[in-house]
Amino acid sequence: AAKAKAAAAAKAKAAAAAAAKNRTAAQESEEADTPSEISPNQSKLDQIVSAIESHVGQGALLENYINRLSKDVPTLVANPDTYFSIAKFLRYDEQLDFSYLSELHGTDFESHMEIYVHLHSFKMNQSVALKVKLDRDTPVIPSLVPLWSGANWPECEAYDLLGINFYEHPDLKRILLGEDWKGYPLRKDYEPYDVEV
Repeated sequence: AAKAKAAAAAKAKAAAAAAAKNRTAAQESEEADTPSEISPNQSKLDQIVSAIESHVGQGALLENYINRLSKDVPTLVANPDTYFSIAKFLRYDEQLDFSYLSELHGTDFESHMEIYVHLHSFKMNQSVALKVKLDRDTPVIPSLVPLWSGANWPECEAYDLLGINFYEHPDLKRILLGEDWKGYPLRKDYEPYDVEV
């Protein structure tokens, strides 16, 4: 009798779990069909994109979107040829005034390299992310040090660990590894020269 009760309880539990799973799938499907809420930062993104397109040019941005996974940060994906011009415009435009660079890092996506820059405008009380995709075999992009001195060490770190070259950087060098280090440890295909190390 105890075994029969346990079996019945297990069946009931499994049925309840299956029903909950089906309910969740149905809810997700419903949510996907209904348009999501407009981000409170959408108007700021529209304003920034419009300003960039009028001052830098229509093809300056490859795309722009609200990054829902990162506190709804307006995200701009620059064309590599217009990356520096966009950054300069964001920095010096009187209305935008993105005077603070809080973060710069590189990532290896295997198909390409990417630079991610996080900027903040105290005047607008707004953050923005500026991204650029680079050719993985020859990742070269202008340095942002002339615009924000805070880009100095993060660019050296991206050079040191990923091999991204920032031209016109005042002193691009390895800061974590020795100058004679072989390869770039944060690349996905990196193989240590000495496996014992």
